[in-house]
Amino acid sequence: MLDPDLVREVLVAARRRGGSFAELFVEERTSTAIRLDDGRVEELTTGIDRGAGVRVVIGASYGYAYSNRLDRASLVEAAEAASAAVRGEAPGRVVDLTRRQGPGTNRVERPADAVASATKVGWLREVDDAARSTSPEVTQVVGVYGDSVQRRLIAASDGRWVEEERPRIRLVAQVVARRGDVVQTGHYGPAACAGLEFLDRHPPRRIAETAAERAVTMLDAVPAPAGEMTVVLGPGAGGVLFHEAVGHPLEADAIDKEASVYVGRLGQRCASELVTGVDDATVPNGWGSFDFDDEGEPAQRTVLFADGELQGFLYDRIRAEKAGVASTGNGRRESYASPPIPRMTNTNILNGSARPDDVIGSTERGVYVVNLGGGQVNPASGDFVFGVSLGFLIEGGKITSPVRGANLIGRAIDVMQAIDAVADDFDTWEGVCGKDGQAAPVGSGSPTLRIARITVGGTGG
Repeated sequence: MLDPDLVREVLVAARRRGGSFAELFVEERTSTAIRLDDGRVEELTTGIDRGAGVRVVIGASYGYAYSNRLDRASLVEAAEAASAAVRGEAPGRVVDLTRRQGPGTNRVERPADAVASATKVGWLREVDDAARSTSPEVTQVVGVYGDSVQRRLIAASDGRWVEEERPRIRLVAQVVARRGDVVQTGHYGPAACAGLEFLDRHPPRRIAETAAERAVTMLDAVPAPAGEMTVVLGPGAGGVLFHEAVGHPLEADAIDKEASVYVGRLGQRCASELVTGVDDATVPNGWGSFDFDDEGEPAQRTVLFADGELQGFLYDRIRAEKAGVASTGNGRRESYASPPIPRMTNTNILNGSARPDDVIGSTERGVYVVNLGGGQVNPASGDFVFGVSLGFLIEGGKITSPVRGANLIGRAIDVMQAIDAVADDFDTWEGVCGKDGQAAPVGSGSPTLRIARITVGGTGG
């Protein structure tokens, strides 16, 4: 993406006052975004964004500067601005740059940018038609399509040179259903780091039908019960809870600040012995997958819990060096305009041995959760509150009426220790996680799992 001689010149400029190391992150991103609202194209944009960020690190601190121009003068100026954070007198060394090759985690069979925008609009019209055909109670349909290719170059003064492409594709259906004065919504939006082969696994029609069925189902919802009870989380939903309530407190910046409930607990049983959880950026075509993180570290599969015992944390380069451990490849950034911070990738609870039907069948009373909505988590205490966007009553071992207005309230360690069944039907949920003003695509996954005791907030009896 840039001439190696220019890259070296920028790194030399960045290290003119010393520091621990200097790093250049170059990005070029092409993208298409289309929004169809009730059959009308409300947005159709294509574009390209490029730029570079320069970071100069000294200990646990750093200077950062970026430019949306890639000419020599702009890059050297950014390097000199970043180096202003260092007060050293002697220049730092820049090692000869050596290219690193990745395994090709996100291989593409049919590139999305090879297809005309008109074809992509056609997929959204299929979403609109399929959702409305599901039920006459469907009153509004919004379809959103997006694809992008991010090309990255990461070069650092320790000699690392990494170039990688990250393809992304997503198709979302948002459906509103109405029955008299009752209005409910349904949403479904799978995603992957892949090409158009993604649509073979997730056809537009099926995405639309899923969202519409959810909206119509919720028209019959009764008020959710309240109190401490059993909750069964369906495939994928447990991964969202694991990501939010457990994953964030395991990120190294929270550990470094001693603002995590898991500080000092390595090797302790902090979850049920049925729980084995990982953060895994090596999943082929996973939404949070890559060959190298945004600091040029190889992607890894990091075990967080093994049979309930806490095994590790998620490190970027700075926190890893401060802690005297190896980076886990979790340094991520939203774009060239942002410095890397510790972030999850694909965070999953792995399959157990139970059958999902047996998990539900052995539950006398409780709530079955298909999807979790928004929530809040305090990493220091592990306390959390999550809304349930799609849930049902469990009565006599059977899933019955849909419920509305349910919240899950608990503390991460207590809830993870209360898991008493883990099934073998693993599935994923793809989302965008916000942290410190940066957004990052993340995957979450789990099989059906049961929490024996958790507080459900609701308005029903």
